[in-house]
Amino acid sequence: MQTHFNIEKPDLNIGFMPLTDCAPVMVAKEMGFFEKWGLNVSLIKQSSWAALRDKVHTGSLDAAQMLAPMPLASTIGVGGIKANVITPFVLSRNGNAITLSKHLYDTILEQHDLSLLSLPLSASMLKKTIIERRENNSKLRFATVFPHSCHYYQLLTWFERCEISLDDVEILIIPPASMVPALNAGDIDGFCVGGPWNAKAVREGVGLTCTTSSDIWPNSPEKVLGLLAEWQVKYPETTMALVAALQEACHWLDNVPNRFEAARLLTRARYLDTHIDVIAPSLLGSCLVFHDQPPRVVPSYNQFTTTDKRTSNSPALHYGEFLLEHMVSAKHIDEEAAKNVFIGSVFRDDIYRAVIDIIQPQFERHVSLKLTDSIANTAKNIHKSYS
Repeated sequence: MQTHFNIEKPDLNIGFMPLTDCAPVMVAKEMGFFEKWGLNVSLIKQSSWAALRDKVHTGSLDAAQMLAPMPLASTIGVGGIKANVITPFVLSRNGNAITLSKHLYDTILEQHDLSLLSLPLSASMLKKTIIERRENNSKLRFATVFPHSCHYYQLLTWFERCEISLDDVEILIIPPASMVPALNAGDIDGFCVGGPWNAKAVREGVGLTCTTSSDIWPNSPEKVLGLLAEWQVKYPETTMALVAALQEACHWLDNVPNRFEAARLLTRARYLDTHIDVIAPSLLGSCLVFHDQPPRVVPSYNQFTTTDKRTSNSPALHYGEFLLEHMVSAKHIDEEAAKNVFIGSVFRDDIYRAVIDIIQPQFERHVSLKLTDSIANTAKNIHKSYS
């Protein structure tokens, strides 16, 4: 056990959503990084982002994997009770994708007399369908996971780049695990969601993954560690230990051979409870497109850190400013209210840097050996899996 921090509260309940990019909190638990830094963590799976947020607000959860805009939305009081939530750590970047139903895909091919679509797809290819639906007093229906999410804002960005307005489409909010069934039933025409649900739609032959968040907002923060500001004030050393453990987990995940092991662990019932063939692709830089087409190579589909960049998991102020701009653009907050938001009180780069100053020297001394050992162990596990 490390002794850098005087842990005030060793026993923690941390919430997560069953998504591929919950990998850092899972790895920190399964690989013993929480324990190494003096924490006894119980990971609590959540059924929806709203439920996760509310449990952090009420103290039922000490901290959680959160959508990157969620701490801002909570602090401003948008969409729920106002609560001062902070983030001292970026857990992941990228990870989302837009998937269209097979029916919409076939319609686009027919409308444009094509046998194959060029990917990543421009939203302009939807315009003929939008016009047809308007003539029949209906709209294309897309789904995202939460109003104040990168998914929602990325979907808007995709539309806006081709001058498609919210008057032209309908956007529904449904839980991630409900996306594929809704697409298959014809309740929606497409969705923007994180893994493994895009890959699952492709594996089941019900969808075409047409673009990724790497294509729309390259390397933007996607998930962050969220906790109440008052919790951090009460337990400052525990917060720092939590950041240290997650930083080590993210470094472990930066080594691609380790990611197959992460995918294998994520298949367990207490995490994603689904097959490795829908979890592993995005972790390995592969974007499944359609059941009869080769995948796209998207190296940073899921990005957790950059080992050679000291501050790659920093919740830098400019990320908060970027997200706040999109919240204003989506009319989730008006411009005057946005001017009163002190982003530095939410995106706590100061906490992150304080932790890095403590842990980076010792981490740099041992990282090469750890990665070498983990490659060897992963190779053994891969052999066992296919024996």
